Amino acid sequence: MTATAPAQHEFSEQQIGHTELRDTYRIDLRRSERDVFADARSLDWSSLSWRDVGRPYRVENWSSEKLEWEARHGEPLPVPEAWSMFNRSFQSLFDTNPMQARLEALKRAGQAVTKRELRAAWEALHEVVQWTVWNRAQRVEDTIWDPRAKRSLFAGLEVDKPRILFLGAADGYEAMLLSAMYPGGEVVLVDYDEWCKEGRFGAFPADYPFLGSDPRTGGERVWYRDQMNIDFVVSDIRDLPYGREFDVVVSIGLVEHFPDAYKPTAFEFHRRFVKPGGYCVMTTPRLHPRTRMFYLLFGDLMNFSYRELMDVRHLGLYAWENGFEVLRHGQIKTHNGVICRAR
Repeated sequence: MTATAPAQHEFSEQQIGHTELRDTYRIDLRRSERDVFADARSLDWSSLSWRDVGRPYRVENWSSEKLEWEARHGEPLPVPEAWSMFNRSFQSLFDTNPMQARLEALKRAGQAVTKRELRAAWEALHEVVQWTVWNRAQRVEDTIWDPRAKRSLFAGLEVDKPRILFLGAADGYEAMLLSAMYPGGEVVLVDYDEWCKEGRFGAFPADYPFLGSDPRTGGERVWYRDQMNIDFVVSDIRDLPYGREFDVVVSIGLVEHFPDAYKPTAFEFHRRFVKPGGYCVMTTPRLHPRTRMFYLLFGDLMNFSYRELMDVRHLGLYAWENGFEVLRHGQIKTHNGVICRAR
């Protein structure tokens, strides 16, 4: 079990229904009357074709750090190095008070304009826009963690004290949410970037409350990560020693980083570890004008490796073609989601 600092358990069942803003995130113990998983219309995946759905959108406005590395080394940025850069860059957004950062950028913009340093002013104003958008996405609308919609997506799994495997876990958020909903089991977080163990999962706020269930009463309960049985494994997925032993295998924003030639590998990663009859839960960023704008605005901070935006038909068709039965499919705020079972 991963050791973490003792959490301050500020919230209990008396605060269910409560939400509030902290400096860098939102606490949300509201139930899922809104912001739920929107099931899409039923589809016959066996008769759907790529001619019907088109191809995913490829995001190709690259980070300057990636481009500089490639110019310096004369070769493509290796995938492990790209993920290492991405994790540190993305985590910097979570670690920063966006309103304070926005004010500091506004001051720099004003000072640069006064000095007629137009390039510096433009860069500072770009930061103002970034922090404004990030504040809305992460704190106000909670579209990154999105607990109510993800609880709705995860609802209805027929599991008891499940073993949960999270591939490409980073901060491990969704596995912790699943563990709160289906308590008493074991969570294994896997990421091959060793820094994630402390820099992302380790940096996740220990006092963040997860709304879940209480097996003793059958009612609701507030859980914290130090009450969960979590192990963080630093490994390439290909080197994991497990067999088909997990009740739930989950990935959040993983398969869209695999070009089509490697999509079967991505889906095989899920099948390899799920029990017969177990569940695979996968999400990918939605193909939507707002999402495209987000990746355009934050490309320098986020785009270090291959990335696609899909609609739910893309994700479901990939799953079907790679040997999965799609049990549920639909959308949350910024992601498509599917619940699958290996055929």
